[in-house]
Amino acid sequence: MAEDRSLPLIPDQRREQLLKHLRRDGVLSVQQITQLLGVSHMTVRRDIAELERQGQVFSVPGGARIASHLQSEPSHQAKTLIEQPEKQAMAARAAHLVEDGMTVYLDAGTTLSAMVPFLVDHTALTVVTNDFTTVDQLMAAAPHLDLIHVGGKVESANRSSVGRLAATVLRQLALDMAFISTSSWDLLRGVTTPSDLKVEVKQTAMECTGTSVLVAGSSKFGTFGKYRVAALNAFDTIITDSALADAAAEGVRASGTELHLVKP
Repeated sequence: MAEDRSLPLIPDQRREQLLKHLRRDGVLSVQQITQLLGVSHMTVRRDIAELERQGQVFSVPGGARIASHLQSEPSHQAKTLIEQPEKQAMAARAAHLVEDGMTVYLDAGTTLSAMVPFLVDHTALTVVTNDFTTVDQLMAAAPHLDLIHVGGKVESANRSSVGRLAATVLRQLALDMAFISTSSWDLLRGVTTPSDLKVEVKQTAMECTGTSVLVAGSSKFGTFGKYRVAALNAFDTIITDSALADAAAEGVRASGTELHLVKP
């Protein structure tokens, strides 16, 4: 049923009503929103685009949804089975930023471990990581590269190390570039995680580098965890796949961060 009102709402009021309904229902189709607000499809799509640029809602095929709360991250094994073409494309674009002689940090995650094949031809490169899969791959494929694992508390499900011990080792290093991964990011909250033990490691890597690069798939955009790592404008560059909605991409660029959209 459409909203009961004697006078048309101004755009800001209408968008507040849309947000109220989305907070209640989570996701709504364009058809449902037109009926709830008593406006045209074109108006609804404009409102969704504007709210998406603000980071308040996220478009889905045929509708919109509110940001969803990520309670826990999938295991490393589960991550390896999904979005492989997108991960390969993002990894290749990220590796393009690496130059010989650099000291780079690769955060834990299947997208960043996919960078390894693109790094093996480098010389005088030092790779620092908290990811055991990345270490295994580099030891096998690129023994000529300097490799540092930061150690720390082992998180078996994600094959990585986390916590204060890992951050303490990172603080002893001067990084040229840090590649950061995440399972949740959006415009309002930035990069977040449901694991408090991951926060200090990610933040320390960003503090110890000259350039921070976020590498995260568009499917993770519009979700948030309990613990905040950094705002999106804390990153020099964000690399994601081309499925990121246009309005969301505009919002990221408006924050002042360079954005690269790669096609699988």
